[in-house]
Amino acid sequence: MEFHTAYIGAGSNIGNKLLNCKNGIAALTRAKKTVLKDWSRFYKTEPVDYKAQDWFVNLVVKIETTLDPFQLLNELKSIERDTGRVYDPIRFGPRILDLDIILYDDLVKNSSGLVIPHPRMHKRCFVLKPICDIDPKIVHPVLKKDMQYLLDILDEKEQGIIEY
Repeated sequence: MEFHTAYIGAGSNIGNKLLNCKNGIAALTRAKKTVLKDWSRFYKTEPVDYKAQDWFVNLVVKIETTLDPFQLLNELKSIERDTGRVYDPIRFGPRILDLDIILYDDLVKNSSGLVIPHPRMHKRCFVLKPICDIDPKIVHPVLKKDMQYLLDILDEKEQGIIEY
């Protein structure tokens, strides 16, 4: 059985945001095909793109999994549905739980429904800051820059982020 390392972003801005994130990560590890290896701090983060909504709670977790990327994506979407997430027509709108594959080993994949690494991760303080909590030296497999460098070049005025 082969294990893969993946980084999963979790976020919520509806209801008990912190509990929603914790429950989503717990559900992922209950699948027995995934082991939680590390996690970042929790952050309160200002919405990006669609601003007319509550701030989010976000974190990133590092997992080891036997699931391939598509199986992992299906598991994440299943957990979102189980928590009551309704897919709103507003892109980047409010959500009870959002789980995204940020990185999966050093895989670069661009297919219908799945893009790895996450296509906007290098523009998102709410992704880069938590990843840097875990390991700032991880190298983006496309940009070939480490996470700390990508975080340092972001304009932090574009998104408010504070430790929860």
